[in-house]
Amino acid sequence: MEDRTNEYESSTWRQWHTPVILAIAVVLLVSNIYFYWDHHQLQQRLRRIQNSVESDLQTLRENTASSAQTTAKTLEELRTQLDDERGRAMQAANQAAQNARRHADDLAAKIQTEHAKAQEQVASALGEVKEVASTRIAEVASHVNTVDTQVAQARSELDKTVAELRSVRGDLGVESGLIATNAKELAALRELGERNYVEFNLAKTNKPQRVGAINVVLRKADPKRSRFTVDVIADDKKVEKKDRTINEPVQFYVSRARQPYELVVNEVQKDRIVGYLAVPKVETASR
Repeated sequence: MEDRTNEYESSTWRQWHTPVILAIAVVLLVSNIYFYWDHHQLQQRLRRIQNSVESDLQTLRENTASSAQTTAKTLEELRTQLDDERGRAMQAANQAAQNARRHADDLAAKIQTEHAKAQEQVASALGEVKEVASTRIAEVASHVNTVDTQVAQARSELDKTVAELRSVRGDLGVESGLIATNAKELAALRELGERNYVEFNLAKTNKPQRVGAINVVLRKADPKRSRFTVDVIADDKKVEKKDRTINEPVQFYVSRARQPYELVVNEVQKDRIVGYLAVPKVETASR
């Protein structure tokens, strides 16, 4: 019984095992064929790539050789051009140097000629200047002598005029300075410089008229008697000087000076007086 069973199992195993083996064998065979074909295709592809690379390398070698020849030829041409340019540049530089030396020589000769002409002109001008200077010096010396003579005459006349001036007592009883009776004597007083002098020509009016640092109002003018009456306004104070005569120092004090101001009338006309105001040189600042 067991023998039959074993025989049956053995027969059954052979029935399904054989197809499996055949199938595996077919798969292996197909796989080997595929791998062989793929390997063959890969070798062909690698061969084509190698041929292409070798062809490219050959082309590159040829192009490189051609490019090297072209570059060498170009470099040679450039070297030739550079030598030519260097030669032309040196020639131009030599020519420029020669021209510069020639121009410098011409300029030096021209400068020397102009310098000689200038020296001649300067010498001639100096001679003319010396001649003119001698003439002018003589003229100036003569003019100085004339001026000195005129100054001496003016000083003599001034001394004479000053000697003729007189000093009188003013209306305040103070001894006045020298009194001028006309324009010539007033000019002599100015030359002495003892006081400052302000001339005036006042008409009769009710309004104060400015004379130096004071105001004056002419109230009355009597040409027949050579007398006049004025109001003197100084330091905001008004003082009447009544019935005064010509060439009489009309004296009054102001806060700025220790000496009195002096109003001197040299001429009395109809409704007008002409004279000057004598102001002390030294004054103090007003408060």
